[in-house]
Amino acid sequence: MKNIFLLILSAFLLTSSCKDVLDQTPQGVVSDDDLNTPENVDKMVIAAYSALGNDHYTSPYTSLWAYGSIRGGDAYKGGDGPGDISEFHLLETFSLNRVDNGLTDELWFRLYVGIGRVNDALRRLNAIDAGVYPDKEIRQGELRFLRGHFYFLLKVLFKYMPYIDENAERTAYDTISNRAFSNDALWTKIADDFRAAVAQLPPNQAEVGRANQVSAKAYLAKTLLYQAYEQNEKNEVININTDRLNEVNKLCDEIIGAQKYVLNDDYGDNFRAQTENSRESVFAIQFSKDDGTPKGRLDYGHALNYPMNQEFGCCGFHVPSHDLINAFKTDASGLPMFDHYNDVDVAESGDYQTGTFDPRLDHTVAIPGKPYKYDPLFVFQRSWARAPEVYDAFASLKEAVAPDDPSFQKIPPFMSSSKNWDIIRFSDVMLFKAEALIELGRQNEALPLINELRTRSAGSTARLKKQDGTASSNYHVATYQPGVNCTWTQPFARQALRWERRLEFATEGYHFFDLVRWGIAADYINHYFTVEKARSAHLSDAAFQENRDEYLPVPLNQINYSRGLYKQNYGW
Repeated sequence: MKNIFLLILSAFLLTSSCKDVLDQTPQGVVSDDDLNTPENVDKMVIAAYSALGNDHYTSPYTSLWAYGSIRGGDAYKGGDGPGDISEFHLLETFSLNRVDNGLTDELWFRLYVGIGRVNDALRRLNAIDAGVYPDKEIRQGELRFLRGHFYFLLKVLFKYMPYIDENAERTAYDTISNRAFSNDALWTKIADDFRAAVAQLPPNQAEVGRANQVSAKAYLAKTLLYQAYEQNEKNEVININTDRLNEVNKLCDEIIGAQKYVLNDDYGDNFRAQTENSRESVFAIQFSKDDGTPKGRLDYGHALNYPMNQEFGCCGFHVPSHDLINAFKTDASGLPMFDHYNDVDVAESGDYQTGTFDPRLDHTVAIPGKPYKYDPLFVFQRSWARAPEVYDAFASLKEAVAPDDPSFQKIPPFMSSSKNWDIIRFSDVMLFKAEALIELGRQNEALPLINELRTRSAGSTARLKKQDGTASSNYHVATYQPGVNCTWTQPFARQALRWERRLEFATEGYHFFDLVRWGIAADYINHYFTVEKARSAHLSDAAFQENRDEYLPVPLNQINYSRGLYKQNYGW
């Protein structure tokens, strides 16, 4: 009996002990309800901002260099040959890309993580009374801006994607098709987010880095400009919507009229940590170091794009192409060489003194024998290139910083920095307006906008000096002067605008998406391959398939996740 009593007592004590343990409040865990306070929702807004720069070097989206520069002919993949992050080589050649490319699946996932953060914060924010949270409307506008940004990236990359907002039940996510909205309707959903941001945001924000009304107008103008080029299912441009172009022009006038942003005097100030958040920066991703975290909040999206010299050490990706370098050449009148820019390969000869060049070349491309990041004593060498026999010996400058720059940070074996990265600059706004005007047949009004950028470029040579004080290249840039050095017709103005966009934003990840928007990607890229294959054997298999390669395929993993609900893009 005594043994039985002890057994029952032991069982009771064990049960009671387990119950006590199981009933304990978990330590270090925040309950869902705890997040629904003004203080915590404000932190969730910051978490949504942080998703802007939460990319990785294998799936970068701080800039779209791997998808817009490499696929647009501005750069070769780089690295240690085609097998080094081979998924990027598949993107560069187009013909080798597949629906099961794991890094485009990772990119899709990461962008939806950002959207998820926005939606979670918005859902909670919408339920809070403005009386206890005076910043409610402003924060709503910021979140709508951020969501618009993430969906914009998905749109230009994949064309069709499931649109999920804060009102969708999480349990219903797998019932939302990527074809619930048409191509045009998806653009409208993105534009609606930016319209809401314009309505809810103030013209100025006390904290640098938060979206404001003017930056929202700029992103709305960008969205409407893309939407204006209406595409069919085969990705062909079938119409240019003049109503949207007129709205782009109106928005740009409002931005310019606000006098909040202007061009920097020196083009290079857009790419230096010392001049970040400048008067030209309309919206930028904010990075940091020495902020109480082990490595800081660094720009991992560009971590592969440094040379292989002792001061850096890795990894030689994003190598400017010969085609891009030649595009900076100017003729005797100081204008671009247009149809003849690629006839003589200056990137092969290395002669930057006989001919003349746009100074933006040396702000964009690191070239053997020239100073790296404006330091005349720190000269870029061919030996710094990782695989010169494959990709030649150049490097992309804009995303990089010098090794003695205070923003520089090694993250072995990679390099990074806390330098901000601009998403939209004022020069963007000027060219949005110029493009809209040209397509509206008002090219004479676009002329001073383009000329202002060329004038700024001509004056951006003070830092481009060698140790002996001579210029790094022979510079000569002139403005377009109708009747003197050009005939300013609509076709010529269109060509000038497109050339200006390429030079102004070279290697920043935009060029391919411009080509798709204009409906000229297939002809342009295949012509690029015809010439560039003779210069770089790694492109031997490259070919652009019209009506397919304008967009990445919807990742196979995502189609499988949806159990076939998602539909694949045309041609894939």
